[in-house]
Amino acid sequence: MSVKARRQARRILLQALYQMQVGGHTAEQLLEQFVASPEAKRADIEFFTDVLEFVAENQTELDESIASFGDMPAHRLDPVEHSILWVAIAELRVQPDVPTKVVINEAIELAKTFGAEGGYRYINGLLDKAAASLRSAA
Repeated sequence: MSVKARRQARRILLQALYQMQVGGHTAEQLLEQFVASPEAKRADIEFFTDVLEFVAENQTELDESIASFGDMPAHRLDPVEHSILWVAIAELRVQPDVPTKVVINEAIELAKTFGAEGGYRYINGLLDKAAASLRSAA
């Protein structure tokens, strides 16, 4: 899949995971909704599905990682930043084909676009620590 398709998948993952947190939607509901959306036509749907399912099945473990690499419990994060971190940490864990620098840069760009002002700095610092622990720096 192309870089643009992966980037689009991350954008709709951010939206889906935000809905999971705020609206209590299940992974199945989100898959149904987002796979049928116009945005999905330009996205890497296999990547979207893999990461969404991984996050849904491993929220507690991902939140423990966020807390251990950051300086606060995951539930205190803004839902946008929380979702971005879920996507990035899931990528670091289960998408070895994506270089570490790409994972971090994509997360920073999502945070700059959709997150709170300056939130990208927190995400960058946390993901630097996570990457060093979860995989060798690439």
